[in-house]
Amino acid sequence: MVDASLSGPRLLSGNEACAEGALAAGVRFFAGYPITPSSEIAEFMARRLPPLGGVFLQMEDEIASFCACIGASLAGLKAMDATSGPGLSLKAESLSLATMMEVPCVLINAMRVGPSTGMATSPAQGDMMMARWGSHGDHPAIVLAPSSVAECFDLTVKAVNLSERFRNPVIVLSDAVIARLREVVRLPRVVETVERRRPIVPPGQYRPYAAGEDGVPAMADFGQGYHWYANSSMHDEGGFEATSDTEVARVLIERLHRKISGHRDELTFLEEEDLDDAEVGVVAFGSVARAARGAVRRARAQGVRAGLLKLQTIWPFPEESVATLADRVRALVVPEMSLGQLADQVRQAAQGRCAVHPLSRWDGRLIAPEEILGAVKEAALG
Repeated sequence: MVDASLSGPRLLSGNEACAEGALAAGVRFFAGYPITPSSEIAEFMARRLPPLGGVFLQMEDEIASFCACIGASLAGLKAMDATSGPGLSLKAESLSLATMMEVPCVLINAMRVGPSTGMATSPAQGDMMMARWGSHGDHPAIVLAPSSVAECFDLTVKAVNLSERFRNPVIVLSDAVIARLREVVRLPRVVETVERRRPIVPPGQYRPYAAGEDGVPAMADFGQGYHWYANSSMHDEGGFEATSDTEVARVLIERLHRKISGHRDELTFLEEEDLDDAEVGVVAFGSVARAARGAVRRARAQGVRAGLLKLQTIWPFPEESVATLADRVRALVVPEMSLGQLADQVRQAAQGRCAVHPLSRWDGRLIAPEEILGAVKEAALG
């Protein structure tokens, strides 16, 4: 639910909209550690959570903050953290922990230039692969990416819901532009929320990792009479013992992946613009998608049939949507603020169906519409 008094037109930053979305989706626990350009989320939650009966904790470091979220979620609360690149690196182990124990948590990551400290106030998109592959072992990932303040709200709500629905951590990939951007938005009076599936069997019959038909197990709150062990080692459906049984390991890892990969239709969010007759498609996400939209409209005004595929789901990567587009156009232009992380995925999905033209910046400056327009015109000429 959203407070009706807050549902009129409001001037919000992307960070503030992420926080509002989390609260609307039912988040009542936030643990974090300040880091530019996401710190306003923590500041906002520190003000708003206590009056709602929620809990805000500033932890001693990035690892502890996400571990605190895991603990709060195990106790039954919807929990969230926020960070940027160096913090994402530090949280990698706890993200892996939450994935293995199947604990719902949300992490907002406002991307900035790296590696390491990099440029703390400048935008980048170099965390795309880290968000997918940064944690060790074979693991699934759900990652969403907003390109406007309104989408910061909407996709954070979706992130909380998907986390609860699939018992899996979810990352929202913002960036320094979207995080600090201010736009007038109208928040909905009511949002749809999802609650984790809780057991309907007596405590003595509860098996915390026994999946339903959708691959997702029911999850009991700690302290509610169900005795279970959140096990980070390989485990069977009961979860009480660590095991080196290869068959148990195979079944568990396959299920962890299948509960995500088997529900791509529920996880894939994207927008299409002017693609019906496009000869050149532009594939982009986040703040770069805003520049891409401007470039596509200018191209159309100049007689070049261009269109935009804006990705809101980054992982699982929407391979089918990209492949379908590659079948329809002569070329794909892929603008991004990284050294080809998105372009590599687009090439893999296109599988040679059309030419793929990367357009990368990695110097902390947003790609301008004029740059994308030039790449579109060049691609149209073949």
